[in-house]
Amino acid sequence: MNRPLLEDDTIALRALEPADVEVLYAWENDTRLWRVGRTTTPYSREMLRAYVEGYEADIYTARQLRLMVVEKSSGRPVGAADLYEFDPVNLRAGVGILIDSSCQGLGYGRRAVALLGRYCGLRLGLHQLWAVVPADNAPCRSLFASLGYRVTGRFKSWIRDGRSYADAYMYQRLNIAE
Repeated sequence: MNRPLLEDDTIALRALEPADVEVLYAWENDTRLWRVGRTTTPYSREMLRAYVEGYEADIYTARQLRLMVVEKSSGRPVGAADLYEFDPVNLRAGVGILIDSSCQGLGYGRRAVALLGRYCGLRLGLHQLWAVVPADNAPCRSLFASLGYRVTGRFKSWIRDGRSYADAYMYQRLNIAE
């Protein structure tokens, strides 16, 4: 029996919808999250509305893909899962995961990354996924390790946080189609 590729019994990964603008506005403007991304300035609702309306969901064209993590029982978005720096020649992509602070510790992140890996292996035929995780983010490091990602490097002073720098680990999972 085939199960849906982008869902399990608890969550589903789905495309961006216009109704997501408000939750994206909250997440993208949470300055506590900026240290792990590349955001340096706030986003307006209008900017996010235009982003959602013009979003290119073809990973081969955009070289990235953002999917909303949705709790199936309520239909509410609890996070976002990203593929970025997609490389169709070497069959790899970076993985990013954000779970709303009110939903952390409930297993949504692990489920989302597992579904993303399944999608990348079975549908996109990728060979590897990778993630850069701050050294001080123990829950995220545990999440990736629990899904078979291995530490393959440590980046010194990789993440700037104000006037200080933090190390980060490179996690990789190879042969994801197996």
